[in-house]
Amino acid sequence: MSEVKATPYKMIFGWEDDNGIGEMLIRQILNGDKTATCAPKEEYSEQELRETYEPVGEILTVYDKQGTPRCHVRLTEVFETTFGNPDLRLVRGEGNGDNVHQFQEDHRLAWKDINIELKDETILIVELFELIPY
Repeated sequence: MSEVKATPYKMIFGWEDDNGIGEMLIRQILNGDKTATCAPKEEYSEQELRETYEPVGEILTVYDKQGTPRCHVRLTEVFETTFGNPDLRLVRGEGNGDNVHQFQEDHRLAWKDINIELKDETILIVELFELIPY
């Protein structure tokens, strides 16, 4: 096993009262089923956007909502797409194959819990990544 040198960049999956969604997402990453994540652009500050694009090519540590490091991923690409017509790399990376409708329903339900309404014109910031084995 080679040593992985993670950068100060990180990804956090989960939030308080997420009903296990964060843990489920981390398990999907560890199983190799999840290779993408996204969030509405309107939820980012200018600084957060810069910090999201900056580490492309770098190794990031994935943390759970308690702040426990769970794995490492290499960020391979960051780009924008719309919720109404999402790039298939995002849909596939979220584990939905080519099923855009399922991707949209999953995200509407998950983000409804944190009061984010998704519309067709909502711009998503997409992060594609690959698991770095320990």
